Amino acid sequence: MIDCAACPLHKRPMFLPFTPEEIVFMRGFKVSEDTFQPGDTLLHQGERSDRLFTVLDGFATRSIQLEDGRRQVVNFVFPGDFLGLQAGIMGEMRHSVQATTPMRVCVFQRSRLWDLFRDKPDRAYDLTWIAAVEEHFLGETIATLGQRDATERVAWALARIWQRLSALGLGTTEGVQLPFRQHELADALGLSAVHTSRTVSTLREMGLVAWKRGKLNMLDPQRLFTLAGLPMEREEQRPLI
Repeated sequence: MIDCAACPLHKRPMFLPFTPEEIVFMRGFKVSEDTFQPGDTLLHQGERSDRLFTVLDGFATRSIQLEDGRRQVVNFVFPGDFLGLQAGIMGEMRHSVQATTPMRVCVFQRSRLWDLFRDKPDRAYDLTWIAAVEEHFLGETIATLGQRDATERVAWALARIWQRLSALGLGTTEGVQLPFRQHELADALGLSAVHTSRTVSTLREMGLVAWKRGKLNMLDPQRLFTLAGLPMEREEQRPLI
């Protein structure tokens, strides 16, 4: 098991480093590590999970399954994301998390979440900050689905994913490895797979992006961000749990 002082995520430019005191606490808070393969479900909708996770490596999707079996991708999971807080606070998961690639995660006991709030208010604030950022992103997603057309939606999603992967140091100024498929992107954006494919082709013809064999190349990032209605700025550094 990786010692918290040697956490590989600390090498990623987007994460704030642990203080010595935080390392001591996290060593006691972390109970194990686990691995998952593509298609495995880390957390099930409706489940009262006793485990919380921080993603060390790998990617996943968050999705909600409707009563008739249809699935809605809510958003995507990246290294450094904290999973299971919903069950930790509300008692059960309201969405599922499914691995897209091989994953490795740190495991925490849900029952010890209250120790964090009681004994480490600075860590509790970090957790609140993470939840607030996720709420902000959800609001941005709703605005995208409600107000942006298909071209703007796809541009927004690709810009956001490229921005996150670049901040994680998982790409270059030109491109990143994109583990998600077009049908997953379509689901997340409320578009059909065919419409999404045509829209990606449109962006390619406009000279903005190239998406082929799992790699997203940014041909003109500034124009893509302008089309997406986003400022082209670095991801804000964030805390790790």
